[in-house]
Amino acid sequence: MPIRVQNDLPAKQMLESENIFVMDEDRASAQEIRPLRIAILNLMPLKEDTELDLLRVLSNFPIQTEISFMKTESHEAKHTSASHLNKFYVGFNAVREERFDGLIITGAPVEKLEYSEVEYWDELCEIMDWSKTHVFSSFHICWGAQAALYHHYGIQKRLLPKKLSGVYLHRVLHRRKMLMRGMDDFFYVPQSRYTGIDEEAVKRNPELYVVAEGEESGSYLILACSSRQIFVTGHSEYDRYDLDKEYRRDLARGLAPDIPVNYYPDDDPSKPPILSWRSSSNCTYTNWLNFVYQETPYRLEDLKPVECDSYLRASHEREIDDTGS
Repeated sequence: MPIRVQNDLPAKQMLESENIFVMDEDRASAQEIRPLRIAILNLMPLKEDTELDLLRVLSNFPIQTEISFMKTESHEAKHTSASHLNKFYVGFNAVREERFDGLIITGAPVEKLEYSEVEYWDELCEIMDWSKTHVFSSFHICWGAQAALYHHYGIQKRLLPKKLSGVYLHRVLHRRKMLMRGMDDFFYVPQSRYTGIDEEAVKRNPELYVVAEGEESGSYLILACSSRQIFVTGHSEYDRYDLDKEYRRDLARGLAPDIPVNYYPDDDPSKPPILSWRSSSNCTYTNWLNFVYQETPYRLEDLKPVECDSYLRASHEREIDDTGS
């Protein structure tokens, strides 16, 4: 959340130069407050686990937030009870006329399939198109990020030599971007995927801007359309034991998985995993909610469609300050 200060406080300019959001008296007095409306399209098979993961990181925001869980109507979930889905989830047709401050599209265990082979691909494309007119900012996770980058920008995915699994070190490239506020220079993020994205295509696209990356995992956090589209290739929302569950599941299936890197003490799966990403995860999601809270119109009826900026990458470079606070 921003801090409110007097207009002429000397420290205000210094704080703003450090990318700390400060609200002056004039803006504070004109601000109207209402609960945020966040929709979550949950594509993960174990939906209740994902609900808990996401609600845990979203709960750190101090403003009241209304969550609506969405499900696909063209695909029937097999690992979550129908009673749970019927009680707590809505289909796209039930909300297509509504507007939201934010939308989260989760990952899904379909990354080895071609997009056109995904059972609910056409419906997902319709939802992603709808988000450009009915949602202020969309936050895409893992396969959800890959799918959205392909749908909106034609960025292809790439099959990796082996599964990327573990907790990987990432670095902040441009800390003046809103999602990087308060982040350390380096931070850890869980990754669990068989595919990556075409990194060169991302770099060539002037509308896509990488603000954090990992040496082993590639682009981690990509922004577009003045941050109204956000693509996160990892799973910062994961709980301590999520990678452990996946590792033991793959073992039970006879897949002979590698031990997730930087996860178990001494790479010993008999020891409890190390939780090393919670603070950076909380920071990322709180920054996103704060951005949404500050920038979304008070009346959602006044929401304007997403229009990507016509700037070139060079305009971003003027904002780089990798050595600043």
